[in-house]
Amino acid sequence: MGTLTVYLHILFNVNNTVIYNVKCSDLNCPHFQMCWSRALLTGWVLLLVQLLCFEAVPISMDKTKVQEPEKKIEEPPPSVDTGLHYDRYLREVIDFLEKDQHFREKLHNTDMEDIKQGKLAKELDFVSHHVRTKLDELKRQEVNRLRTLIKAKQDLEGGNAVDHQALLKQFEYLNHMNPHTFEVDDLDRLIKSATKDLENFDKERHEEFKKYEMMKEHDRREHLKALDDDERKKEEEHYEDMRKKHADHPKVNHPGSQNQLKEVWEEADGLDPEDFDPKTFFNLHDTNGDGFFDEQELEALFTKELEKIYDPTNEEDDMVEMEEERLRMREHVMNEVDSNKDRLVSMDEFLVATKKKEFLEPDSWETLEQNQAYTDEEMREFEEHLVQQEQDLNQKADDIQKQRDELERQQEQLNAQKIELQQVRKQEAQPQGHQPAPQDPQYTPEEHYEQHQDLAQQGLPQTHQDLPPGHQEAAQGQHHLP
Repeated sequence: MGTLTVYLHILFNVNNTVIYNVKCSDLNCPHFQMCWSRALLTGWVLLLVQLLCFEAVPISMDKTKVQEPEKKIEEPPPSVDTGLHYDRYLREVIDFLEKDQHFREKLHNTDMEDIKQGKLAKELDFVSHHVRTKLDELKRQEVNRLRTLIKAKQDLEGGNAVDHQALLKQFEYLNHMNPHTFEVDDLDRLIKSATKDLENFDKERHEEFKKYEMMKEHDRREHLKALDDDERKKEEEHYEDMRKKHADHPKVNHPGSQNQLKEVWEEADGLDPEDFDPKTFFNLHDTNGDGFFDEQELEALFTKELEKIYDPTNEEDDMVEMEEERLRMREHVMNEVDSNKDRLVSMDEFLVATKKKEFLEPDSWETLEQNQAYTDEEMREFEEHLVQQEQDLNQKADDIQKQRDELERQQEQLNAQKIELQQVRKQEAQPQGHQPAPQDPQYTPEEHYEQHQDLAQQGLPQTHQDLPPGHQEAAQGQHHLP
């Protein structure tokens, strides 16, 4: 119809042009009639072309050869690893519980305090039979996994018998007394254990990083001790140069501030910073679309800031320190924004935070090089601990060497006793009356005669042929004595 409209518009313009150029008094003149006929003819030709286009026969297509675009199935975003040793079990339980409509509604309408107090766990009695059956299966699998771990530990420690039930007590996130079914108590234990463990998880990461930094400094000091004066001086100068080079970086924006988020908005999102809108920003970076910023989504916002400080190709930049810096930034934002302490930032919490003074006029952010991870006292205690560890290891090595020497001595004694026992058995297996004569050339006839005399006193039979020459007659005379 669009083409038809164009054609009608052309026809209308042609007619108007002709009419407006001809005076009304000339309507009966031949020139006017000729122009009017041409205009009508042109219009009818255009209409005919349009109608032919409408009636055109479509070209046949082999639909079997037409490849339709594949429909991409949108998969739900993968669950984030919490870092807990029972993370898989935790995620699988939550995933199946959320498949139950009743429980999902309760979960979304329950605040964090009620969840911590176990009110949500009581809703397990109302989930579908299918979900309960799957939860039972998940629990049995987890108990079997823990038993396998215990068995592996037992094998490493020498194969001594262990009490599996006693060892299972250390895993507080499930009821080990009932390894077959998933009950309300199991969900309550899982929620409370996960909450407690996640609260302590960051503390443990900080402690591990502190140990890492102190060990790095200890190794550096030990390396300097092994160098001569000139080499030590060069190494210390190089170390100071690397520290200065690492500290020479652009200004780092305060995490979660307007300046920091606007920088992400401009450089990562490619948008005009003058058009910055907190609500739009939240929706853009809520990657799984659940209406919350989780810890991983928050940490992703700090990548631009971290790239100002750390480059994996630079000798002076430590990527372990970069991850610690990321953790510090995320903790800071969580403490400032997460008002209900559920380790998630909702849209409302985020919008409230963007109206605070700290968001608009933040303080400067101090990076790790401005905040040493350990104190001098902690470093001293750490090195003393290393010395004690080395002494303990040396003592254990000495004890093991002594045990080895004692085992070798006992083995030698066993070998000697074995040889002696073999000789005794060999002698017992030979007939006593047919003992072979010694082949020693120093063996005199008198000694040979004394040996036979001993045999005679023992009442053992002996032959005259075994006696030395010159003694056979005396032996015969002795046999004929009354």
